[in-house]
This record gives sequence, C-alpha cells and structure tokens, in this order.
Amino acid sequence: MNTDGIPGKKKVDKHPKAVWKKRTATFSRWLHIYLSMVSFAILLFFAVTGFTLNHADWFGNKPEIKKISGSMDAKWVNAKDTNLVAKLQIVEFLRKTNGIKGNVSDFRIDDGDVSVSFNGPGYAADTYINRNNGQYKLTETRFGLVAVLNDLHKGRDAGKGWAMVIDVTAIFMALVSLTGIVMICFMKKKRFSGFVIAIAGVVIVYVVYLTFVK
Repeated sequence: MNTDGIPGKKKVDKHPKAVWKKRTATFSRWLHIYLSMVSFAILLFFAVTGFTLNHADWFGNKPEIKKISGSMDAKWVNAKDTNLVAKLQIVEFLRKTNGIKGNVSDFRIDDGDVSVSFNGPGYAADTYINRNNGQYKLTETRFGLVAVLNDLHKGRDAGKGWAMVIDVTAIFMALVSLTGIVMICFMKKKRFSGFVIAIAGVVIVYVVYLTFVK
C-alpha cells in the first residue's frame, strides 16, 4: 500500500527537478532520433563525398571537352560604349542555343572580343565572341559525376540555394551531436564510460593532428 492508502499504485515523483529531467531526456531522445532520420540522406552524402574528395585521384575521370562555334547578333557586342553591350541577351542566347549550364562567373569586355565564363559543379564553359562580327567559339568541359559530387561537397559554384543546404546540414550535425551528449547525461550506467570515450575521441583526433599534419 502506498502513502495515499491506495493499494497497487506507486507514488509518482512530481518534484519539479525530476519532471524537468524527464522531459529534457525525452525531448533530447526524440530530437536526436528524428533529426538523424530527416538528415540521413544528406549526412550520408557528405560522408561519402568526404571520402571521394579525400581520394580524388582514385575516382578521377578524363574530362569531356566539347568545342562549339557559332554566331550571334553583332549588334549585341559591337557597340563602342561597352556599357551598351547586351550582356543579358548574350548570356541567354548562349544558354538557349548551346545548352550551357552553371552560373556566369566572369563577363569581360576587351577591345576585340567579349569573353563569358560559366561555372557549375564539375562543369565549366568559356566563350570568346568577336566584337566585330558576333562570331564566337565556346569550349565546354564536363569533369564527370564524382567531380560534380565533390564540388557539391565543397559548395563550389553551386549557388546560394545549395549553400543554404550546407548551412542547414551543419546545424543538423551539431544538433545530433549535442542531443547525443544530452542523452548520455541521463544514462547513469553509461554516463561515465560515454564521456570517457568522447574525451578519448577528442584526444585521438588531436594526437593524429599533431602527428600527421605538418
């Protein structure tokens, strides 16, 4: 019989500290599990591409180079005032006509020609346009799937949208790590060994850094 005189029931500890600890542990476990599942694909992506990036020579492919020649409206490029060069029309024409991908990384106007460069993950395209007659030569280079994945890992030439994905992934990874620490704090039998292993991991990483990084 419990202290309330009701047989078969245990007294529930409603001490504020005990309630707070239970809620914190439950929330941390819930957050850890679901953050891990939501971010599973993107975390796996960065894990795999971290390996391919670290061993780029193992997965290197011969670049696929394509050369194209063509012409565009000479009026877009032969204006004496360089401010009147039709940049938007030139870029859109090159995209539509030649299927160019990536973002414009450089647009340069010289006396004799206009050069336009496009870059994307594992991709580059350079165009040189004659300002007198609108004739152009384009060199398109594709570096292969692994190069695309590696550039996405680094966020190179991937745009603001992908940069946001990297930021969100970093936040998810931090939260998964922190919630794991919070969870171990509430496991009395595993708390000490858990923290010992965590500290050992930090020490090992530091020793490896001192030993191998010159």
